Amino acid sequence: MTQPLRIGVLGSGSGSNCEAIMDACARGAVPAQVVVVLSDIADAFILERARRRGIPSAFIGQSRFKTKLELELEAHLVALLREARVELVALAGYMRVVKQPLLEAFAGRIVNIHPSLLPSFPGLKSWEQALNYGAKVAGVTVHFVNEGVDTGPIILQEAAPILPGDTAESLHQRIHAVEHKLYPEAIRLIAEERLRIVGRRVDVVR
Repeated sequence: MTQPLRIGVLGSGSGSNCEAIMDACARGAVPAQVVVVLSDIADAFILERARRRGIPSAFIGQSRFKTKLELELEAHLVALLREARVELVALAGYMRVVKQPLLEAFAGRIVNIHPSLLPSFPGLKSWEQALNYGAKVAGVTVHFVNEGVDTGPIILQEAAPILPGDTAESLHQRIHAVEHKLYPEAIRLIAEERLRIVGRRVDVVR
């Protein structure tokens, strides 16, 4: 019998997407298991979510920078993931730009979820960007991670409407609901080896 895909989750905040992934794995909807949860924030609630489920979790250490890790911390992160025999790295609200050696160690095996329909509105607070721009539709993208910021090949996307009277908070909540469905689905396709990357295009094999 095929062993479940071993997932390591990196996050900086509440970890609701991590919770959605762990739930989907626990109920058998995704043939995978979260084997470690790591955070760059010592008191991030994502670590508590992992502890409540008995999943190993750790604070990776203090960084001097806000948007990236020092080389030695990134190497420490890779060591922790390798120690847990991680096969896929899932970023879930991880607020650092991924650099070497993580990109090299897990080339083609890092995924991220972004709260917009990329390539529109990359970067921070994408739902606010969309709302302020006057867009009629927002959404969610799950993509592979490369050396750019929100530029990797797109796995799945789903729209979320922007409704009259929406605030940044109400739109964000609607986007969260889509995220919690779409991220586990993308990981399921990876675990079932149903994705084929051709250049920038990611095809789902039926």
